[in-house]
Amino acid sequence: MGELRFDHVSKQFSGTERPAVDDCSLTVEDGKFIVLLGPSGCGKTTLLKMVNRLYDPTAGTIYLDNKDIQQSNVTGLRRQIGYVIQQTGLFPHMTVAQNISVVPDLLRWDKARMQARVDELLDLVHLPPAQYRDRYPSQLSGGQQQRVGVARALAGDPQLILMDEPFGAIDAITRLSLQDETLKLQRQLRKTILFVTHDVDEALRLADKIVIMRHGKIVQYDTPLAILSQPADDFVNELVGGGDMVRQLGLVRVELAMQPLPPNFQLDGQPTIAGDQSLREALSHLLRNDVEALVVTDNRVPVGLLQMDDLRIGDPRSSQSHAVAPRQEIA
Repeated sequence: MGELRFDHVSKQFSGTERPAVDDCSLTVEDGKFIVLLGPSGCGKTTLLKMVNRLYDPTAGTIYLDNKDIQQSNVTGLRRQIGYVIQQTGLFPHMTVAQNISVVPDLLRWDKARMQARVDELLDLVHLPPAQYRDRYPSQLSGGQQQRVGVARALAGDPQLILMDEPFGAIDAITRLSLQDETLKLQRQLRKTILFVTHDVDEALRLADKIVIMRHGKIVQYDTPLAILSQPADDFVNELVGGGDMVRQLGLVRVELAMQPLPPNFQLDGQPTIAGDQSLREALSHLLRNDVEALVVTDNRVPVGLLQMDDLRIGDPRSSQSHAVAPRQEIA
């Protein structure tokens, strides 16, 4: 289990005028990919770091699987939580295999089990074990180092993984590739992921739900589609680029906008689209096939329906819709 719950959590550092995190409450459901999004200084990284007790809250309670994390041994808690940071944090004097084995070694796994786990994880992140297990971090590219960082976070098989701007220092092409691989891993392993970014496009591509923060407070917590179509205020609308529908359609996954299948549904020649494709791709399918709906599939199994009306984002009749210039990065 990996459900995470924040109950009126605040954090104020000594010597500051206002809290870095201010009375935040939310529930991160087990197996979901949740992104914390907002400008620098909004409190998103502080909120994340309180989960593995790099910081302790000054008020409120954080629960992991209904247990107050303050009642847990700090070392034991951190061994249960995967953690990936921007600069990977790999130990330069250790090989790739040794870096990945850090937590299993602390958990006293035997050598054969650790070796098998290293090879399994390197395969999972597309780094052939025979080629990479004995390399040192300095012998890897930035993208390869980040893959090893993800493998290390998964090594002890935690249900919860914290990712603090993990792709922020990676070039744009590698970053897109790592985003895709992270999504595939999450779909395959069903880990609970709490992911910090200030890149709006990254949040929209990855998240099941987005937590938008400003001045330490949660401004909105909802699905990417709901945030795009019903932003809580002008700040949210401007942040996500509320006037750029084409860009938005290209970022949001079909599975986040689909409707449930009707009872006793049978696939009989209807056009289909994979749930991990974008709404822009869905629109192309709808227009090309001249149909009102597509059957959404997961590994070719029907899981939902997507209709033309489900593609509505930023309806100009909405009181919350504004024509503003898109913003992809918030400094």
